[in-house]
Amino acid sequence: MAEAVHPAAHPLAPHHLPGFITAPGETDVLFYVMLVVLIVVIVMFGVLYLRLHALPEHMAHGTSKVQMEVVAVLCLVALFTHNHAFWIAALFLALIPIPDFSTPLAGMADSLARMAGRRRTPPELEVIHLQPPPPESLEPPPAREVRGKSHA
Repeated sequence: MAEAVHPAAHPLAPHHLPGFITAPGETDVLFYVMLVVLIVVIVMFGVLYLRLHALPEHMAHGTSKVQMEVVAVLCLVALFTHNHAFWIAALFLALIPIPDFSTPLAGMADSLARMAGRRRTPPELEVIHLQPPPPESLEPPPAREVRGKSHA
């Protein structure tokens, strides 16, 4: 009777074998199923790891260009060096908005240059505006009269 179930089985082997043990010469289905599951799990962990490393970059996407580039460089350095301090620095930098100091200061410098009747930037570096400036801003400031002294 044991010969009918597994003809190539050893005489000392138990008559009832579990389903995950394959007979000699047959395909091991469990091995191939587990191989596919293992590959899928490894790919999913890789995607999760890379997505986690890119998290500060995604968070800094709406910030200024310089801040986003610094965060991206810190994330790459953290990825290649496996140093978590760079990734934490990138995360903090992405979370904290850096205020824009240059725009108000540039506006003040332009206003002061206009009040002094000078150009702040050379003409070749000047930004072309869509609307022309009003004509009164192109005239130099009026000369002041000095009373009591004559200029000869």
